[in-house]
Amino acid sequence: MAASNSVLGLYDNPDAGANAMDGLQSAGFALGTFDVLTGTPYPEGAFGEHVPQHRLFRFPFFGALVGLTLAILFTAGTQLAYPVVTGGKPILAVFAMLIIAYELTMLGAVVATVVGIIFESRLPNLNLGAYDARITEGYIGVVVECEGDRVEDAREVLQTAGALEIKTA
Repeated sequence: MAASNSVLGLYDNPDAGANAMDGLQSAGFALGTFDVLTGTPYPEGAFGEHVPQHRLFRFPFFGALVGLTLAILFTAGTQLAYPVVTGGKPILAVFAMLIIAYELTMLGAVVATVVGIIFESRLPNLNLGAYDARITEGYIGVVVECEGDRVEDAREVLQTAGALEIKTA
């Protein structure tokens, strides 16, 4: 198996970048192996790129569920382990437990959301591909992750779409 390479085509207008994306898709490159890099905010899918489905909404739900479970275990466990009968009241003080249950539920949801954002953003990205600083100046980069034997195919497609410069990393 050949090593994976990153090929970057640099464009000065969005139409050329969209043409490169269409060319890569018609050349047989799989969705998700090529992407658009731009410093200008464009709507998702404006270049015809693959828009992955996120699963971020699951993280806060499961975090809240874990937080609520831990809160009930902590409060009930503490009150049952050290029973203090006060004036004939029940050992498990539900209203006092609700405050702690709310706080730990929110804590679990917030912590899980932060973890989910990091996970869904694919951070940290240890595989740094090709990049050009001019992308932050308004240029559009189309980056392709491909095997060593497909690098020339990717370069040809990017050049045909009108790339100003092509870099390989």
